Amino acid sequence: MKARAFVAHLALALVATGNAASVACAADFDWKKFQGKTVTFLANNNPVSQALLTHKADFEKLTGITLKVDGYQEQQMRQRLVTVMNARSDEVDVFMSLPSREGPQFAAAGWYANLTPMTKGAVAGDYDYAGLSQALLKAATFEGKLTSMPMNIEGPILYYRTDILKKCGVEPPATIKDIEPAAKKLKACDANITPFVSRGLKPAIAYTFSNVLHNIGGNYIANGKSNLCSAKGKEALETYSSLLRDYGPPGVVNYSFQQISALYRSGRAAMSFESSNELRTVMDGGERLKDTALVPFPAGDAGQVPTAIGWGLAVSAHSKQPEAAWYFVQWATSPEIQKRMALQGIAPPRSAVANDPAYRKWIEEEPVRKQWQAALDVLAAKGSSEVGYPIVANPESREFIGQAVQDLILKQKTVDQACADADKGLDALIAQK
Repeated sequence: MKARAFVAHLALALVATGNAASVACAADFDWKKFQGKTVTFLANNNPVSQALLTHKADFEKLTGITLKVDGYQEQQMRQRLVTVMNARSDEVDVFMSLPSREGPQFAAAGWYANLTPMTKGAVAGDYDYAGLSQALLKAATFEGKLTSMPMNIEGPILYYRTDILKKCGVEPPATIKDIEPAAKKLKACDANITPFVSRGLKPAIAYTFSNVLHNIGGNYIANGKSNLCSAKGKEALETYSSLLRDYGPPGVVNYSFQQISALYRSGRAAMSFESSNELRTVMDGGERLKDTALVPFPAGDAGQVPTAIGWGLAVSAHSKQPEAAWYFVQWATSPEIQKRMALQGIAPPRSAVANDPAYRKWIEEEPVRKQWQAALDVLAAKGSSEVGYPIVANPESREFIGQAVQDLILKQKTVDQACADADKGLDALIAQK
């Protein structure tokens, strides 16, 4: 599987040694070259951009460029981007992108500026392009064109309340099959606590469901056809949907990362299956710092095959100032800024940052941070970048996956009906190539 090969390289990227550098000017590089310009950044309001934008004033001081931030929740961000790009508008200069989701589609539409020549042109002397995860760079390259620069590495992990599990006499789940009896016991022990929460919002489901499917031993495609109605596919659909239906919060079909992390941070959930990015949000305020443990999602018949992806910063092909936009991109993905973001709980896509003494000291300060780093190491070594179907129409494929899961959560269809309806639509997408 190409996805597995992609993530296998991440292990090397995260465990290699190196020294973090600071953002300083090379003798022939002028950070003030575009002083007075305004760069518009279309941001997804997730922990990655939130951490980055705490340093916005430093970028503006360094460059003299005004950074205009246009921030939305993820679905709305993409809707805004589609509107701008279809109009061939220059309203957006830089935008956040998930190569694993929209990369092939956006590249085919010509929405990305080619960053390959930019990385060989005006680059600060200490940028250290070679220090970035080569696997993530490869994943963002389509037909020889680099489309975005990696901001982080992430994947869904299982957060759980050590105090609640102890009070209820529940052992942390070691396998997928352990989760349901653990949730059942938690529900009986304390009716005020949500035993298990994960993504139930249709477009967001594939991110966490893919981890369940792969751990169980399923694949999205077999012999050129959608494979959700295979035995493993149906097992994954039933496992994920029943956990949310029987042990999730009311209205779980509207839950994505914001609602999940808010529920867990407030102390109202015992287990949360959500992105490693959410460490920063979950730990905000410090209430969960001492009573939370975390692990990669428990193994299934295929062991642990976690999802591992990363957000990237892309320059719009319609920007009238791509060079100024590139200055923001290289600043935002520089060793110094990624080191600062790492200290805010954003996993770095640079080996030097991952091994920087200040970062290692921060990791060692709290047990939950050490567990977080250990989980990230597993994501890098064993993970898959396959979130939804590995086709150009990947975003559309996620809708079919989400619909099948929601149909089961809401008891609107049997698993045979849900998977058959999904497979029919997915086969049509696969046939489009």
